[in-house]
Amino acid sequence: MSAKAVPRRTEDGRYVVIEGRRWRASDPRLSEERRAELVLALMDARRAVKAAKRSGDEEGLREARRRVHEAKVALGERGDPWWQDKT
Repeated sequence: MSAKAVPRRTEDGRYVVIEGRRWRASDPRLSEERRAELVLALMDARRAVKAAKRSGDEEGLREARRRVHEAKVALGERGDPWWQDKT
């Protein structure tokens, strides 16, 4: 899939399908600005994971993975499903 291609969503909108694999979609209630901020944070954290692996920095790797997880939770891609009522 090219960088500009829009992935197919499931009928319920909860997942995107990329190369036949289903992934949880970002929370559609996020503003476009907030979503963009979180995606940038996620990409920065993923680059930090790669750098820490390359350098053998175990503490840096743990921190980078924590940042990846936090960004994905904030996007709604991990953690409690955004479509479930939390009350």
